[in-house]
Amino acid sequence: MKKQTLEEILDSAAAFRCPLVEITGGEPLLQENVLPLMSMLCDTGYTVLLETSGAHDISKVDPRVHRIMDLKTPGSGEVNRNLWSNIEHLTLGDEVKFVMGIREDYELSRDKLQRYDLPSRCHTVLFSPIFGRVDPRQIVEWILADKLSVRFQLQMHKFIWSPTQRGV
Repeated sequence: MKKQTLEEILDSAAAFRCPLVEITGGEPLLQENVLPLMSMLCDTGYTVLLETSGAHDISKVDPRVHRIMDLKTPGSGEVNRNLWSNIEHLTLGDEVKFVMGIREDYELSRDKLQRYDLPSRCHTVLFSPIFGRVDPRQIVEWILADKLSVRFQLQMHKFIWSPTQRGV
């Protein structure tokens, strides 16, 4: 497959005639030219969302980009990859997402939420269950019991399509 130029990518985005572009899939911040691409999309008038793990520096991302940072929990086996210094770069236009499958995931998420006062640093903090690993109601009950200022989120594509279907 031929590598597209930034201009070709912009043309592809324009063909959809949609004002919103989300950069996601794998880890976008590891992709060559993603930073200039996001700036070019913003310059062209798009609302740009970046869905990224918490493992890579977000400080160089254009401030016009709405960053959705997925901080890993113990059940993922990747909690040690979180770059906690990213939190100081969050703005009120950003979101932080914690995906959880066990009680320990919830507890780490709750503790980081409070330690870093995430609700005052970013627009939204999302708590989301791993489909099939934890009953969503259980997480909601924990949130309510602890009176957390978070938004609960389901992976809607898992309910609309088969939970194992890729590319949706």
